Amino acid sequence: MMRCPWASSELSSSYHDHEWGVPVHEDQKLFEFLILEGAQAGLNWETILKKREAYRDAFMKFEPAQLAKFDSVQVENLLRNPGIIRNRRKIESTIKNANIFLKLQNEFGSFDEYIWGFVGRKPIQNHFHDLSEIPAETELSSQISKDLKKRGMSFVGPTIMYAFMQAIGMVNDHLVECYRHIEVSQME
Repeated sequence: MMRCPWASSELSSSYHDHEWGVPVHEDQKLFEFLILEGAQAGLNWETILKKREAYRDAFMKFEPAQLAKFDSVQVENLLRNPGIIRNRRKIESTIKNANIFLKLQNEFGSFDEYIWGFVGRKPIQNHFHDLSEIPAETELSSQISKDLKKRGMSFVGPTIMYAFMQAIGMVNDHLVECYRHIEVSQME
């Protein structure tokens, strides 16, 4: 059974086999991926996967309405939490992004409606044969990044947004030889 070569550990293989590229339409899960992809900036995904449960505990299971209420006391507590990436800018960004996420939900009815609108609610099906063919960012990820930044979000640069698009299934970047490519291509 051929997998994408980046899925080399037990943890990353499980993520690859069950989550990566599968279309996500539930707002709380979309928010989780948005925050985790931002937390990954400057790090690797394996590090984030190892800390994912601690993030869920520390960040109220990624419930944006609860996170939006966090204050400086909670920020200081998070900065002492060894289970997460203790970066003040990333933590404060999570709280700010939660507030903007709520505004987007209000404006569009759901974040799902907002984000999936960029692809006409249909995943982009790529047909790459080698990891070197997969872009770090695209015109679309730049467009999404620009729109989110205009609305006030941070840690949503074009590269982060492309990784987010891959994670939530807006793009299918499983290599053609990977057994998940066909499975994921049939999902919406």
